[in-house]
Amino acid sequence: MKGMIGKKVGMTQIFDEQGNVVPVTVIEAGPCYVTQVRNDERDGYMAVQLGYGETKPQRLSKGQLGHLQKNNLPALKYLREFRVKGDGAEAVEEGAEIKVDVFEQGELVDVIGISKGRGFAGTIKRHNFNRQPKTHGQSDRERAPGSIGMCAAPGRTLKGMRMGGRMGNDRVTMQNLEVVVVDAEKNLLAVRGSVPGSKGGIVMIRPARKA
Repeated sequence: MKGMIGKKVGMTQIFDEQGNVVPVTVIEAGPCYVTQVRNDERDGYMAVQLGYGETKPQRLSKGQLGHLQKNNLPALKYLREFRVKGDGAEAVEEGAEIKVDVFEQGELVDVIGISKGRGFAGTIKRHNFNRQPKTHGQSDRERAPGSIGMCAAPGRTLKGMRMGGRMGNDRVTMQNLEVVVVDAEKNLLAVRGSVPGSKGGIVMIRPARKA
């Protein structure tokens, strides 16, 4: 079973063997612990639940602590599930430790995170609309969306109309990112390109599904 929970450290750049600059995102991945294994007979689906980020026991509820203490695990702040197929869940034992060396250099992975929240955004920022003319009789409608519906038929705004609203703070998956560096001693993983979220944000790393 391949999958890890990590924390986004930030972006930097490295040079490959040909001397080309490669932009990478550094992720502090693991160590993670297997907190629960789900199977078809009991749960109706196959998955492995991982825990990451040791914290003080006082910061967890009694139910959370009991769930972790069944397998003699420390207090973990983050729990995430990874769906698996076939015998992937059976090959993992509860309480096992997973480190960053489960991934190899050159492997393609998907990274899932929560994007940066932008608050309420207009149509120009949120949907890449063009602005309206600054002259020819209009004064304060430069960033207005324009028409959002018809007059008499149907006389309403249709569902799905792109308008201003809350932007960001959504679950985003970046697919097919190449693993450039694997540092098992420091629990660091560097992937090519950008990763959703701000520095310090929690991300999930899994093998690429559309590679």
